[in-house]
Amino acid sequence: MTNTAVATESQVKTSTHPPGLYTLFFTEMWERFSYYGMRALLVLFMTASITDGGLAFDDIKATSIYGLYTAAVYLATLPGGWIADRIIGAQRSVLYGGITIMCGHFVLAIPAESTFYIGLIFVVLGTGMLKPNVSSMVGELYPQGGAACDAGFTIFYMGINIGAMLGPLICSALGESSHFGWHYGFAAAGFGMLIGIIQYKLTLSRLGDAGKHPAHLRVDESGTKAPVYAWMRVMIGLGLIVLITTLGLSGIITIDALALAQASTYAIASIAAAFFVYLYLFGNLNLDEKKRVAVIMILVICGAVFWSGFEQAGSSLNLFAERYTEREFFGFEIPAGWFQSINATFILILSPFIASLWVNLARRNLNPSIPFKFALGLIQLGLGFLVMVFAAKLVVAGDNVLPTWLIITYLLHTTGELCLSPVGLSAICKLAPKRFVSQMMGIWFLGTSLGNLMAGLVAGRFDPNSLDQMPNLYMQITSIAIGTGVLMLIFFKPIKKMMGKVE
Repeated sequence: MTNTAVATESQVKTSTHPPGLYTLFFTEMWERFSYYGMRALLVLFMTASITDGGLAFDDIKATSIYGLYTAAVYLATLPGGWIADRIIGAQRSVLYGGITIMCGHFVLAIPAESTFYIGLIFVVLGTGMLKPNVSSMVGELYPQGGAACDAGFTIFYMGINIGAMLGPLICSALGESSHFGWHYGFAAAGFGMLIGIIQYKLTLSRLGDAGKHPAHLRVDESGTKAPVYAWMRVMIGLGLIVLITTLGLSGIITIDALALAQASTYAIASIAAAFFVYLYLFGNLNLDEKKRVAVIMILVICGAVFWSGFEQAGSSLNLFAERYTEREFFGFEIPAGWFQSINATFILILSPFIASLWVNLARRNLNPSIPFKFALGLIQLGLGFLVMVFAAKLVVAGDNVLPTWLIITYLLHTTGELCLSPVGLSAICKLAPKRFVSQMMGIWFLGTSLGNLMAGLVAGRFDPNSLDQMPNLYMQITSIAIGTGVLMLIFFKPIKKMMGKVE
């Protein structure tokens, strides 16, 4: 590591951070700008009529594709991290990933259905390369860990949410405008990623050796790099993607989005279950480790339930904002996608208060346990959808509703997210057997992917031709979320006991 690449104790005392942190801050900020900016448009574009420049998909097909896309983004982080570790290192993975994302958004800007699918695949592959590796390099900047690392990640996550807040505002303003159109919104996401790539490349030297070399690069007897088999696996994987895409776009094979989403849901759930069975049978776990792994399994299931509701934001709730929310404000029509910025805005505002709350409770020995925080997160998610039950009843009565209904829902979902998401990541690191930490983190993201798939399938049940069913559908989500949270409250003591000394 170079002296500028890591945070020293003196830097911590003077509240400074390594210059490389700000390189990664802006890289991730622009990547999230592009991701959430495009995400705000995705379902709206797919369901818009041909005359309005859209694809005229029905809600079931559009939300199934949305679920497949968001799930694939999380699945792609697994091979993305592997490629960085085994072949090219995190620095180049982030650069190549950003370029691929940018190309994907620009391809999406081309008005054709075939380029739409190709663009989505590019964004998925690029995000899989960039997202896990930019985060890992933040950790490498702080080899001593501790408070310096925590502070660095806090700054880094501010960048994530600034990008997530700005992306929908700009991309939706263009995409939903009658003067521009959807493809200008997608192009804006591409230009955002382009800015991120340029600043990353210009300031790359600030990172020093962080992520510069593969973590597990094999070297042959002559000392030359020899990741031959690793490259072969990558080429085979890319070849399969190209083959399936070509066959699908040419019409040789028919891909049903709904059937694929349903099959993928079962496949991911089966993979996760098989992993836990394998770990219990062949992982050489002692009794305490088996108990903690069982807790991880419970948390992964709860996480999947949470994300299946939370990710309605980009699908059913996005459509609710467009179709049933009063968006006229002094003669200006608020773009529906702007509501996608509310969550990130609330996170920026509320994160310091939630963090301070946990610290103050811990000082008084009152800090809630991990399962208790998960329960709080799920219950708040359910309460957010309970708000939507009453909003939906007004819609059934024939009225458009005020934006406050969605704002309150997103507020409750954000506070729920702050109770569950960061706690879940921390819990996996604490509970997982040391030799399986990376694999367990992969399983956590696998659960997140499963939740995104289920979110798309649930959103597809909201039929605009059967509005009278909308309150019941929101009530079902409410019941599942709150019911899961209550179960966690009922069993949190035995779960906490299984955790042992982990707090």
